[in-house]
Amino acid sequence: MAGARRIAALVAGLGLAVAGCASSGDSSGGSSAAGSGSSGGAISGTVTVFAAASLTEAFTTLAHAFETAHHGVSVKLNFAASSTLAQQINQGAPADVFASASPKNMQQVVDAGGASSSSNFVKNVLEIAVPPSNPARIAGLADLARSGVKVALCQPQVPCGSVAATVFSNAGVEVKPVTLEQDVKSTLTKVELNEVDAGLVYVTDVRTAGSKVKGIVIPADVNASTEYPIAALRHAPNSVGAQAFTAFVLSAAGQAVLVADGFEKP
Repeated sequence: MAGARRIAALVAGLGLAVAGCASSGDSSGGSSAAGSGSSGGAISGTVTVFAAASLTEAFTTLAHAFETAHHGVSVKLNFAASSTLAQQINQGAPADVFASASPKNMQQVVDAGGASSSSNFVKNVLEIAVPPSNPARIAGLADLARSGVKVALCQPQVPCGSVAATVFSNAGVEVKPVTLEQDVKSTLTKVELNEVDAGLVYVTDVRTAGSKVKGIVIPADVNASTEYPIAALRHAPNSVGAQAFTAFVLSAAGQAVLVADGFEKP
């Protein structure tokens, strides 16, 4: 979904973002977390980014733009549930940047000394996803509790599972899922393959799925959101690259990509 024109526009914005990062040095906790002597210097090598599964499309676009702007630099993306990524980072997995779909999982990394602080860069809300033909005739949250309706949810420790629990509590609905998936993309896949009648995923996932699913809006008075924090990690192997990529995500150009993909400003 990242065409040549979009990449070109991002590259132009990226130049400003990187310049801003270089001039700010260690002024923000999130950037200085990459380690001493990491401000300034040329960006080179590989930047390894651990990001929530729901960021797959947007961060793939951002990574391509970053690589285009910095010849010879590559961005290695690792997408999974934020809870899984936080655990991997705390166990010593080499990563430069962590973008979480939950402040809770980011805090686990901060508490373990993996990051000094973080910055919230977007937020997301849930939506009901059903197959295009909507065989179970789902019209709202209450229908997910009907007998015989097969529902897929994220595992409770995963951000999308935790947010779903809040939504059901707000709506006073008790839902018994037939499957609990490891992340939001796996939950969406169950709907796309017609293996379930419905799934609770993010608005952004319904958007990127296109015609493969149909989205049913959850009323704002019962819906819930999650904020996404990002941090350059303290022990980043590529500390300069970590700061630059984080700055790009937080820049106007980076925010434009995220908003275009359906994310909301925090």
